[in-house]
Amino acid sequence: MPDDTGDGDRLPAGGLAGRLAGIRSAMSSTIIPYEDGPLIVRGDFEIVTPDGAPIEAGRATVALCRCGKSAIKPFCDGTHKVINFRAGTDRVTPPPR
Repeated sequence: MPDDTGDGDRLPAGGLAGRLAGIRSAMSSTIIPYEDGPLIVRGDFEIVTPDGAPIEAGRATVALCRCGKSAIKPFCDGTHKVINFRAGTDRVTPPPR
C-alpha cells in the first residue's frame, strides 16, 4: 500500500490502481462484507463517484450497498433484506499479490 513517507512506494499500474498511481495516503480502513448484506467500511476512507467527485460519508463507519437496489446508493438502506439478496459465495478470495 502506498504511504506518505516519500520512499517512492506506488500502486501498480493498471485499472483503478493505475489511475491512483502517485497518490500517497496514511489512511487506514477496514472493509467487512456482511453475509448477503452490505460492505461495512470503518476507519479513515474517502468515497468518490466514478468521475472522482467526493461523496460525503458523514461518519467513520458506513454500510455500502451490494445488492444494487438501495434508494440511497452508494449507501445501504436495508433493501437487501426485502429482496432476499444473496451474495453468491461464502468464499473469501485473497487479494492479488
